[in-house]
Amino acid sequence: MRVFIRLLIIFALAVGLAMGARYNPGNVVLFYPPYRLDLSLNFFLLLALVLFVLAYLFIRAVAATQKMPSKVAAYRQNKRERDGNKALREALKSLFEGRFGHAEKGALRASELPENAGVASLIGARAAHHMSQFERRDAWFASIEHDPLHKTARLVSMTELLVDEHKSDQALEAVKELNASGTRHIQVLRWALKANQQAKKWPEVLKLVRTLDKHRALHPALSNRLRELAYEDLLKEHGHDAESIRRVWYEIPAADRKIPFVAYCAALAFNDRGLHDDARSVVEKALAEEWDNRLLRAYRDAAAAEGSAALLTQIENCEQWTQNRPTDPELALTLGVLCFKQKLWGKAQRHLEQALSDAMEPRTVREANLKLAQMHEALGQTEEAAFHYRQCAIATTL
Repeated sequence: MRVFIRLLIIFALAVGLAMGARYNPGNVVLFYPPYRLDLSLNFFLLLALVLFVLAYLFIRAVAATQKMPSKVAAYRQNKRERDGNKALREALKSLFEGRFGHAEKGALRASELPENAGVASLIGARAAHHMSQFERRDAWFASIEHDPLHKTARLVSMTELLVDEHKSDQALEAVKELNASGTRHIQVLRWALKANQQAKKWPEVLKLVRTLDKHRALHPALSNRLRELAYEDLLKEHGHDAESIRRVWYEIPAADRKIPFVAYCAALAFNDRGLHDDARSVVEKALAEEWDNRLLRAYRDAAAAEGSAALLTQIENCEQWTQNRPTDPELALTLGVLCFKQKLWGKAQRHLEQALSDAMEPRTVREANLKLAQMHEALGQTEEAAFHYRQCAIATTL
């Protein structure tokens, strides 16, 4: 419809011009002595129009010629940008697809465009890392080391990849640089946690676990396990004497000291250093919060001297616990061992035999048989002692 209207307007103008020219008697005379040129007004107007069009086209051609170099340069620049962006998209797609060789080649092409060099280097570094080409990975990172725009991305990527390579010291250097620049977002804290865990820097691990717990950025099971590993190492490696082990223990928050595994590690550490009173106290407080059979093993190892009030207190505690757990083989074994040490032969035999009847673990069976054998041997009952020694040997082979 628009085309029809336009044609109609053009035809109307043409008819109007034709009719106007028909009734136009004017003329134009041009003098240039000794020449004279007579033209009709219509022809003169037509000639002027033609000359104007030709002059306009000439000027446009000159201007276009002058602009040609810049247009060619702009065309080439646009083509480079299109090719660079296409290569960047292909590199990113290949990286996600796991085609790391293609991803690195695409990143190399994309890096020819300065605007894409930073992102292309990050892609290339990740691709090289996944192909275990660590020297090429480091070269990619080095190429954008002085690029402030991609500094955070480079350091975060370096931290992740170095942690994956188990180079915890270098990863922590990157984390330190990130912290100096004020970058402490959740992902950085996660990688810092893994790096410190690999480096066995457990105090830092505990700090990061608490920070991440505040942001709910760790699964509770993982958080608890990391705390347990940290406390286990601190209690095992950093408590060289009575004073140091106690200092490490009381630096642990009160809530965490009630965790059964932590209490068990502490009891073992106290027992190893001969601090049996501390070990018993730790076990008793932890069992009051949550029952755990591992704590009973440490409680047996922390048995007080024969005839002491502390040993009698241990026996009384176990008897109280038995009221709520009458069929617990580990508890029966513990009570039997304590009674054996106190030379309460009848009670010791009864509880040790109960532990044998209820026990499922070979370790419990072996220890119960060993204690029964030692008890019968102390009482001069050689046949019974030999029987339980044989049973102990059989349990050892299981």
